[in-house]
Amino acid sequence: MIFIGMGANLMHPVYGEPVNSLKAAIRTLEQPDLMVIKRSSWYKTAPVPVSDQPWFVNNVIEVETSLPMEGLLSRLHEVEKEFGRVREVKWEARVLDLDLLAYDNQITLNQDQTKGSVVPHPFMQERAFVLAPLAEIAPDWVHPTLQQSAAELLARLSPVQAFEIVPD
Repeated sequence: MIFIGMGANLMHPVYGEPVNSLKAAIRTLEQPDLMVIKRSSWYKTAPVPVSDQPWFVNNVIEVETSLPMEGLLSRLHEVEKEFGRVREVKWEARVLDLDLLAYDNQITLNQDQTKGSVVPHPFMQERAFVLAPLAEIAPDWVHPTLQQSAAELLARLSPVQAFEIVPD
């Protein structure tokens, strides 16, 4: 199972509202070598860490792909760049954020994020904006290092991380 976390909290000059940017990003990601097989609802979520940024719209998609992990990560970065994502400050507001959350049951040794893919995503178990949509589409998916399901990880989170489902 391959999962991608998606988020946006800035207006896009072409697509407008963040939810429209995310819908357009899904269409852009879909190619002969990558097919979206499940999509969660849209979740409006507070920024993490807490800041005065606008709230994000987030979701999670499950994909099937013939791309290897590094190829998929490159595709995600290409789409972010195409949508105008600029990486200057960690956790800044953005028009599009695409995170590779899990690639089958693979575990990389690059958990410090210095280069290349990091799977499973090193912070996913701490974030409601990832776990709520993930648990919606794959509640029984088991984190390969923590050995807990998406639903179990979500249940462990503090209720401080606010989110609400946004109409489609």
